[in-house]
Amino acid sequence: MRVLLKKYSSRGQIIEMMYLSKSGDISKRRVKVIKIHGDSFQAYCFKRNAKRTFLFDNVLACAPVNQIERDVI
Repeated sequence: MRVLLKKYSSRGQIIEMMYLSKSGDISKRRVKVIKIHGDSFQAYCFKRNAKRTFLFDNVLACAPVNQIERDVI
């Protein structure tokens, strides 16, 4: 997952991901990766409209958002 996120980040792509929170809740989020460091990464979360920190190990799935889907945001 780390390799995919780094690839999407270097391309400046918006990513849709399934994320497992510390409390065990699963959420679907659209993010744009800002910075990668250690076991986590910082990204702008369009769901929360804020910068958030995510753990690589808690990302269950991720995929880039298509250009057509981006226009809807």
